[in-house]
Amino acid sequence: MEEILLVGNPNAGKTTFYNSLVKANEHVGNWHGVTVEEKKKEFTLKGEKFVLVDTPGIYSLSPLSFEEEVSVKLIENSNSKLINICDLNNLQRNLYLTLCLIESGRDICVVLNEIDKRQKYRVDKNKLEKLLGVKVLSLNAEKNFEEYKNMSFFNKNALNYLKKVDFSCILSYFSNLDNKKTFCIRAFERDKSFFLRHNYDEKKIDDIFSKLPQNSMEIIAKARYDFIDEIINSSCLKNDFVYGKSKLDKILLNKYLAFPCFLIILAIIFYLTFFSLGALLSDALSSLLSLITTPISNFLFEHLSDSFIYHLFNDAIFGGVATVLSFLPQVVLLFFFLSVLEDSGYLSRVAFIFEDILGKVGLSGKSVYTLLMGFGCSTTAIMTARNMDNKNSKIKTALVCPYMSCSAKIPIYAVVGGAFFGANNIFVIIGLYLLGVIVAITISKLLDMTLLNSDNQTFILEFPPYRHMSLKRTGKVLLENSKHFLVKVGSIMISMNVIVYLMSSFSFSFSYCPDGTGSMLQTIGKFIAPIFAPLGFDNWAVVSALLAGLVAKEVVISSIAMFNGIDSSATRLISESLLIPTSAVYFASHASVLSFLVFSLLYVPCISSISMLIQEVGKKWTIIGVIIELVTAYVISFIVFNIAFAIEIFGWSAVLLLIAIIFTLISLVFIYKFIKGKKCPYNCENCQKKCKK
Repeated sequence: MEEILLVGNPNAGKTTFYNSLVKANEHVGNWHGVTVEEKKKEFTLKGEKFVLVDTPGIYSLSPLSFEEEVSVKLIENSNSKLINICDLNNLQRNLYLTLCLIESGRDICVVLNEIDKRQKYRVDKNKLEKLLGVKVLSLNAEKNFEEYKNMSFFNKNALNYLKKVDFSCILSYFSNLDNKKTFCIRAFERDKSFFLRHNYDEKKIDDIFSKLPQNSMEIIAKARYDFIDEIINSSCLKNDFVYGKSKLDKILLNKYLAFPCFLIILAIIFYLTFFSLGALLSDALSSLLSLITTPISNFLFEHLSDSFIYHLFNDAIFGGVATVLSFLPQVVLLFFFLSVLEDSGYLSRVAFIFEDILGKVGLSGKSVYTLLMGFGCSTTAIMTARNMDNKNSKIKTALVCPYMSCSAKIPIYAVVGGAFFGANNIFVIIGLYLLGVIVAITISKLLDMTLLNSDNQTFILEFPPYRHMSLKRTGKVLLENSKHFLVKVGSIMISMNVIVYLMSSFSFSFSYCPDGTGSMLQTIGKFIAPIFAPLGFDNWAVVSALLAGLVAKEVVISSIAMFNGIDSSATRLISESLLIPTSAVYFASHASVLSFLVFSLLYVPCISSISMLIQEVGKKWTIIGVIIELVTAYVISFIVFNIAFAIEIFGWSAVLLLIAIIFTLISLVFIYKFIKGKKCPYNCENCQKKCKK
């Protein structure tokens, strides 16, 4: 089955075109690096089946990053037809890649993507087709593609452009090579290894390249841009507006207002997600689940009485799963707001805001996208780190990504934090999210100063105009993430809940322990629990819940529900049970709760994230990353617990005293260094002469 490659600049609309044409649901974003590997799917064109391949964005056929190299290799190593997506608002820049593709001598179709109703260019397609010698279509990549499925996409003749451009000053050096003009141009722009891969004589190639002028590449680039200017002047009418420019950026990108605006937007999202709207929807779903599970639970009790099988189904399966499932609305809301920010074009601005900060800690502006995706799912976010140009930057980005608070931790914050802080929990949640970012930046800086130093990196960023969100795309994103959440609940979580319940019901001698006393889980938990005593929670059940969370963070709450005996009809009582001293999972103070939440935020990510880390950065760096995460989580939780405990005992005066002591110590260090710097190291009278010697 023949393949058709979908090629174009980043942010030109390739993945949107791909999703519309083959009915897929790949992630779409308005930044460089969203697509980091090729995607394939079958589709039918004029009654014939093809495989459409969505490739990462490129600016030319000379790759500058990992994802660009993926695309260039696909183009060079196959004879597939090419569909070149060009953003009509950035046509002048997009056409440079188009000319490079035409020079390769392939069958190509140019698709002008009308992303916005206001267009920077209005194009005469007939003139453009004559100039390029290829088929040119104009469409909106989000629209229905049924009308195009019976059209002829490709022209066999793509030589009109080559006839228009004079490359004789360069091609004369290739006169003793027996090949066509298009191959010579393409090959020359690369390097001599391109010729060697095609079995040319190495001595002959060395002789040719030794005679080439030093500005040869500039000559070819200028020839292309001269022709692009001819295209724009003869087939396009340019409008006055500047694409991507907005008066709103005067506020959102203001050097004094950018960060406050970002924090305000974040606070609004968290308030709607975790409290007002999110809490209302979660309570409604919880009540609905109770209506479904209560009759089943009663039926099982009537027939199985107070038996092991009854508790297995009621506590482990119904109770644990229903507990986590009730948080589906909050997970969906978080992804909805992230999708709105992405579609609106604001996330590209966020990347610009943080680029300077990340550059100082050895990361690139590209890292912003990976870290932001970490708020959704660490596993998929880690995969996007492969688009880093610098190897050390890639490793650092992947290693610090798990510090971002993923959506799987929402139930932990909502249940545990809500029990102790009530309405003030919104400030705790915002603090946890910001703490994750601060810790990630700090760890990156330490790695950059020690093991993984990175050179200055280039970062290309486009500002799309602010747009309304696409209801169709947002609906697909929510549907896909809801499906992923439900599959996780229906597979991983049920399995893990059953394992946790069995381990909490049987001893190592496999004797049944109805109340959990002497069970395998209690034995393991009590053995490990003393390690966590300095953090304020040395409860075996708390420690066991954290161990279960290594599989999936949602399991932490479902485990707490099982340990505290909260059945499927009373999932909202979990928070209340944390305040009862007789409960298996019980927190004695606000300080211990804060410590637990911080540890849950920072400790080892789920198994799927760890496996993705191994795939992207290798076993060595994954092990190092896990060790750093455990140490970081322990140290910061210890600090948070002791500060919070001091506040509980002595009030805020203790904090002010601590700040004063730290400030005094820092001042003394600076004074000491200042005095030491002024003192002559030789203790001599004639300091100036001695020091010169």
